[in-house]
Amino acid sequence: MTVALVTDSNAQLSAQLVALHNVSVVAIPITINGNTYREGVDLDADGFYALIGDLGAVQPMITTSQPSPGDFAAVYQRCADEGASEIVSIHVAQALSGSLNSARLGAELVEIPVSLVDSDTASFGVGACVCRVAEQLSKGASVDASLADMERFARGLWSVTALGAPSLLSASGRAEALELDNGAGVDVFRTGPNGAFAVVGKARSVEQACDLMSGTMQLGGAPIRVALGVADITARHYVAGLEHRLRERDDVVEIAHYRIGPSVAAFTGAGTAGGFWYPAG
Repeated sequence: MTVALVTDSNAQLSAQLVALHNVSVVAIPITINGNTYREGVDLDADGFYALIGDLGAVQPMITTSQPSPGDFAAVYQRCADEGASEIVSIHVAQALSGSLNSARLGAELVEIPVSLVDSDTASFGVGACVCRVAEQLSKGASVDASLADMERFARGLWSVTALGAPSLLSASGRAEALELDNGAGVDVFRTGPNGAFAVVGKARSVEQACDLMSGTMQLGGAPIRVALGVADITARHYVAGLEHRLRERDDVVEIAHYRIGPSVAAFTGAGTAGGFWYPAG
């Protein structure tokens, strides 16, 4: 039995991880001022930030939508044509996106079984879940056992973010409970395994933002693995400062890096940085 892995581009998987785990990625459409692009196909992270940067002081109109059922069906059929007998399709939380529903409709159009999985997270958290399943399958675990392991893993995923553009997140309605403002400073918020948002604080400097994020990234002293994300060059100081603080700690056993791409940056903006952490076990 050959199992194919599929996800959507919100997973923020690098080309290296896609190749390593042989993952098929369905592109999320991004619309900027009426022009629609496909994340990772005709609009990468650099292109996105360059595009919105070229608009200068003009606030761009940015929206995302889920891939169509046909998009999913085409990827599923390609997997089948390449020899897959079963597909595991892992996606951004259903509470945040309609991608899973679209994938469900696409799965009805192919003849091989498709296990549809709500990761209950977003961004690199989705990618981490995909990689976890890939690793379990490579060890000979069954699909059911691999997904049960992923569910346990997902319950330990946390994230923290220093927002580059709080107005985008506020306008999206994705975090209505957050009391964000557009005043001086940077809003720092976290999300937990239940998907709930919570404000950590308002940072008035890079140093303070790094202190807030690093202080949040912990599990009571238990060993953790960390993945740090950066939007564009304007956020590099946050990641550098955060990594410096984390490398001085005994509980941080690994630090990886990822890029914050268009489907995430559509809600957070340029200048955003942060990351995920989870138990090292």
